[in-house]
Amino acid sequence: MQRNVGTPDRIVRILIGLLLLSLPLWLDSPWRWLGLVGLMPLLTGLAGRCPGYRLLGLNTCPMRKQE
Repeated sequence: MQRNVGTPDRIVRILIGLLLLSLPLWLDSPWRWLGLVGLMPLLTGLAGRCPGYRLLGLNTCPMRKQE
């Protein structure tokens, strides 16, 4: 599977993932465990691959030169 997540998109995904994963530390309600949803943007940002983008045919990576 090729990379389909560009650098700015990856940075935003990683930041959002880390923010969501920190929710259990801040909240004292049963909703705090929804912060585990942050695993998905964090993992897709670190890997540079998003299965959802692939299904939708999206790609935020810059075009590569063909030699």
